[in-house]
Amino acid sequence: MVLRKIYRNYLQNNLFMRLLLLFSLITVLTIISFSYFMYYSMSQAAINRELDIQKKALTNVNNYLGGTYDVAQSILFGLYRDSSLASGVSFMLQHPFQEYVQHSLEQYNLGGNSMWSDGLQYFKNQVEDNKNISNLLLYSEDQQTLYALGRNGQMKFVPTNRARSYIPDVMALESKSVELPNVWLREAIGQWDPNLYAIRTPITDKLTLKTIGQQVVYYSTDAIWKILQNDKDELKGTLLVLAPDGGVLFDSSNQYVGKPYPYMDTINAMYENSGSSQGDYVTKLTQSKGNFSTVSIIPRKELEATSKKIRSTIVLISAICIFFAILIPFLVVMSVAKRTNQIIRFTRKVKQGDLSVRIPDVREDEIGQISRSFNEMIEELNLYIDRVYKANIKQKQTELTALQARVNPHFLYNTLEVIRMRAISQGAHDVGEMIYSLSALFRSFVQQKKVYTLQNELEACRLYLELFQIRYKDKFTYTMEWDRRLGSVRVMKMSLQPVIENYIVHGLRSESSDNQLQIRVKQVGAFLHVEIEDNGNGITPQRLHELTLFLEDEELEGESFGLRSINQRLKLLYGNEYGVKLHSHPGQGTIVEIWLPMDGGTEVDDV
Repeated sequence: MVLRKIYRNYLQNNLFMRLLLLFSLITVLTIISFSYFMYYSMSQAAINRELDIQKKALTNVNNYLGGTYDVAQSILFGLYRDSSLASGVSFMLQHPFQEYVQHSLEQYNLGGNSMWSDGLQYFKNQVEDNKNISNLLLYSEDQQTLYALGRNGQMKFVPTNRARSYIPDVMALESKSVELPNVWLREAIGQWDPNLYAIRTPITDKLTLKTIGQQVVYYSTDAIWKILQNDKDELKGTLLVLAPDGGVLFDSSNQYVGKPYPYMDTINAMYENSGSSQGDYVTKLTQSKGNFSTVSIIPRKELEATSKKIRSTIVLISAICIFFAILIPFLVVMSVAKRTNQIIRFTRKVKQGDLSVRIPDVREDEIGQISRSFNEMIEELNLYIDRVYKANIKQKQTELTALQARVNPHFLYNTLEVIRMRAISQGAHDVGEMIYSLSALFRSFVQQKKVYTLQNELEACRLYLELFQIRYKDKFTYTMEWDRRLGSVRVMKMSLQPVIENYIVHGLRSESSDNQLQIRVKQVGAFLHVEIEDNGNGITPQRLHELTLFLEDEELEGESFGLRSINQRLKLLYGNEYGVKLHSHPGQGTIVEIWLPMDGGTEVDDV
């Protein structure tokens, strides 16, 4: 009910509100859609950026671990490249330590070969040269003994008899290359630093290719922390280094260090690169050399938190855009609606008869043009009403004159006919013709026709001229040049005859025998042009100027059928572009131009 009332009051008959509502809906939907896609694109870009940072860190850690594996392997490769050194180490791992020392002294005394005494020194040098090595262990399978070298250059000899130690069993297990340090080995050498990982490599006899022992290198994970230090502020989630058996060699969160990773099955099921597991973003890199994996796990919520600021910014910007996208069109539409309502209000005033109103809008846009056109229309309407009003007054005057002239017209016709017949019976044929022309002319003046044409007006002029041609006999001639196709054009009654009458009264020279009058009618565009030319006395320039001013004088005095009457009636009925113009030279005659409308105008029958 409320919605229906709102629709009826504000939308049903309000075009601008409907347009504004439609535009607002389209704008809001467009901005929301664009904002959503922009947020989605930017959030995905932010997520990909974070994943790239994680992958870069993983790659650095992976490369470092691969490098430590290569270092551990290179220690033995250096051993194998030196035959004397390899022989000394093989003897050490296959004999008791005391026998190895005794044999080394004997070899030194006999041949001066000091390599027998430098086998352990070689490994000590490797520990010293590689700062990331925490401990290096050499295990003899035949003697079940353990040589432990530390960072301080000291060596620890640990007997590992199977009957009293689990170390032989541990060392007998298949090596995973990279693994967590064994707890029994830690206990044997007294190394309990949790931030260590081990790389185990078998040692073979160079001659027999038999495995005679194992090398175990303990690396500190402090170097990994140093690698991650550069990206510490940008890293998200957790970074793990996992041994093949699932042991956690490194954990940036320190939650699973030294423990089996509980989600190892899920990690193993994933391929390399990025993936998603349990709502988390996971990036995995596998090192083929040591079979260990570096894994980055970022909780989805933590990644989404990075785009929270983006979301807030986009929402704020979208809200501002929506606000202005609605406010600005609203102000524009309200301005247009206000101006339109103003036009409607003034139109209603005109409808009620108030023709003095004018719309005060001076802008140059479409509504401003409508307002100006409205004002011009009111001006034209006022002029038209004024013109018709004055024409009606003239019509009443003409009708009054005609009414006075129409006193018992049949009596006048009959009387003129009796006089004409009497003149003919007495032999005065010219008098009879004059009476006939006068009777016909009088009849044309007093008859009321529905349509008065150019042909009717020219016929009245001809009858009038015939009278005076009989009167002056050979002293006066006239000609009419006009296209018979123009005969049906509607004209104002008595628009030409008063001009001819004016010539007869003022222009004809009774003492001359060459009086001529020419009437020419032609079409000029949308105008009917009538030109009446005589060779009479002409008009002086001063008198011509006075007559021109007299024609434009609106205050009518005296007779109404003169040149001024024709001129003013034409202008009142048809407009200022119509009317009478005079051209004359003294002694050369006068030309009277009459401009009429081709379409006949309006209300010519009544004037």
